[in-house]
Amino acid sequence: MSFLDYFKTKKTNTASIAKERLQIIVAHERTKRDQPDYLPQLQQEILDVIRKYVHIDQDQVQVQLDNNGNCSVLELNVTLPE
Repeated sequence: MSFLDYFKTKKTNTASIAKERLQIIVAHERTKRDQPDYLPQLQQEILDVIRKYVHIDQDQVQVQLDNNGNCSVLELNVTLPE
């Protein structure tokens, strides 16, 4: 019986992990919904200009859009090589 219990506990853990992942995906998609349509293209163009002068990887870039009432702030953090 203990051998079968081993497989049974994995199913509940897998379900909870899948639920957490789905919640993360849904939260990520909700944040994208509030962004303007031009934002992904604007981000890419800014990164292309930076890449003309410095080699950077995609994982070295963090982009955040903050809405403060009637003002939107695009924050772009790029980790430059030494």
